[in-house]
Amino acid sequence: MPMSDNDVVLKPKTKTKPKVDRPKLYKIILVNDDYTPREFVIMVLKAVFRMSEETGYRVMMTAHKLGTCVVMVCARDIAETKAQEAIDLAKSGGFPLMFTTEPEE
Repeated sequence: MPMSDNDVVLKPKTKTKPKVDRPKLYKIILVNDDYTPREFVIMVLKAVFRMSEETGYRVMMTAHKLGTCVVMVCARDIAETKAQEAIDLAKSGGFPLMFTTEPEE
């Protein structure tokens, strides 16, 4: 029987799906400085990271006491975008507030 153009040829599936590693998560870290007012830090945390006043205060105080504090953990592109957004917001306010990103262990 000749094959016409609309006949479907079923091929056995030989490919096995490679195990996909979950994308590495990145930490966004707030770095304490001696210049940026506490209220401003909290405002940035609320604006960029959608934190409540209370959570923003706790994160800011942790960074104040320990030098740094993890703000959130997310995909790399989101982490880098959010960190830059927070830095830009601080710069526009005239403050040296710093956020860094690093892979989560």
